[in-house]
Amino acid sequence: MLKLRIVSPEKVVFDGEVTGVTVPGTLGSFEILNNHAPIISSLTVGRVDYKTAEGVTSLDIRGGFVEVKQNEVNLCVEV
Repeated sequence: MLKLRIVSPEKVVFDGEVTGVTVPGTLGSFEILNNHAPIISSLTVGRVDYKTAEGVTSLDIRGGFVEVKQNEVNLCVEV
């Protein structure tokens, strides 16, 4: 499981456990799964999809950043 936290300038959008996250990187969309290598990447306009026990949730963003380390994914986005 991954610990995902999505924050925007206005509020915390999501904070919980997920099995995977797909983000719109500036060089193309990529998926983050359990035990992903540490990474920091900028994000472009697109859609973030994250998979919880309840299903897949989508969030449209206008850009931001993602940081991955030790099964923790932090997204700072503009929605």
